[in-house]
Amino acid sequence: METAELTKSYLNESSMMKQFIDSYNKFLEGGLQMVVDSQKSIEPQVENLVLKLGKITVGQPSVTEADGTRRVLYPQEARLRDLSYTAPLFLEITPLFSGSEGRTETVFIGEIPVMLKSKVCYLSQMNRDELLAAGEDPLDPCGYFIINGTEKALISIEDLAPNRIFVSREKEKDLIQAKVFSTRLGFRGRITVDRTKEGKLSVTLPSFNKSIELLVLLKALGLDKQEKIYAAFSDTPFIVNDLLLNWEAEAEIKTKKDALEAIGKRAAPGQPVDYQLKRSELLIDRYLLPHIGVEEKDRLAKAYYLCRMAERAVLTAYRKRKPEDKDHYANKRIKITGKLMEELFRYAFQFFVKDVAYQLERANIRRRKMTLFTIVRPDALTERIKYSMATGNWMGGHTGVCQPLDRYNFVSSIAFMRRVISPLAKKHPHHKARDLHGTHFGRLDPNETPEGPNCGLIKSLSIFCEITSGSEEKSVEKSLRNLGVTMQI
Repeated sequence: METAELTKSYLNESSMMKQFIDSYNKFLEGGLQMVVDSQKSIEPQVENLVLKLGKITVGQPSVTEADGTRRVLYPQEARLRDLSYTAPLFLEITPLFSGSEGRTETVFIGEIPVMLKSKVCYLSQMNRDELLAAGEDPLDPCGYFIINGTEKALISIEDLAPNRIFVSREKEKDLIQAKVFSTRLGFRGRITVDRTKEGKLSVTLPSFNKSIELLVLLKALGLDKQEKIYAAFSDTPFIVNDLLLNWEAEAEIKTKKDALEAIGKRAAPGQPVDYQLKRSELLIDRYLLPHIGVEEKDRLAKAYYLCRMAERAVLTAYRKRKPEDKDHYANKRIKITGKLMEELFRYAFQFFVKDVAYQLERANIRRRKMTLFTIVRPDALTERIKYSMATGNWMGGHTGVCQPLDRYNFVSSIAFMRRVISPLAKKHPHHKARDLHGTHFGRLDPNETPEGPNCGLIKSLSIFCEITSGSEEKSVEKSLRNLGVTMQI
């Protein structure tokens, strides 16, 4: 009886879809601007012209009629007329001619799907009587989209936590592997430190098909003296033994320049030395642990991070440390609506930027007068977003992310929107990934999973489970520094 009262009280005070709506609102408040700020400007191949990008704003849901007029659009009308419930996006663009700023224009750049009962949706401000008058169910928790008249829900995706070190025993390759999925501004790269049975340590990077010896990479990053490298590791005997073994193998590479040249020769064989050096610097700055930074000043921090990864791999090899349990839910992260929409907008915005640059270059070649309103084509952004929402094909090769809402009954609708899907392929056994784990308790429903090939790969959130929308790392770092935590490099 107490449980029933508690459940009733919770459901009266909190909507089952509140976390998804809050996540989408956070995307509107900060995610859109973060994507624009990461781009900063558009630089077409037009002499002395750069477009500086400013503030992005979201309008109210509306529709453009056949006669060109734009008017308010409510969800029920979108359902009945097979329209998409979308809101216009406006972006401040300032042209820079030879460094001097021109007039800032607020340009319509496209449309974005609106989640029902989010902050820009008309339903969020309506009471029960107004909802009934608008043709809506007052008990409907919303939290879904309307695309071409069809109600669509974004299904949450679970994945391994980014920017965290995982150590595993790779039996097929007979090595110990410490890996991290380094994620920054939409880029996700898999970096590994591998320890062979003989004790050799090497690093693999994204966009580079050959492994690089750990000590060569550490020297290239700035730890170019033996004392510096040894000081970066603990003085445990078996770790020192592994370092000595690797040091003897790479003794001929002594300086930072030697290490950069050795990496450059593999990255760009047969090219001039200057080009090889630039290529190796690009690799270690842009593709090696980008979540730490992508500038030259971040190289030393990356070196120490690689030392931590190597140390964990060695400790695991000597059975002084257990490998990470990838199925433990502390090692998982669930991407909900706001994060998924941010990924989609980042992907579509890249095409928008390329299209604007192309239109500027074409107008310049034809000697036409260029105005931002004629150059910017809103369809370039809108169509990319609508395509993914209509088909369910998402970034990273995920399919079935956006699906038609199950309206068989009220409970099935809510259960459907609270689903969590795994990116693992249903063709493979993945016995451990499909099994119930102790850490699922209170987070995932142990019974709500389909039979057949998707068993254990499609899960559902439990009734009281709530997912946080995340916070900025800088604010956490600032709080830690205020408490007296220092970073020693």
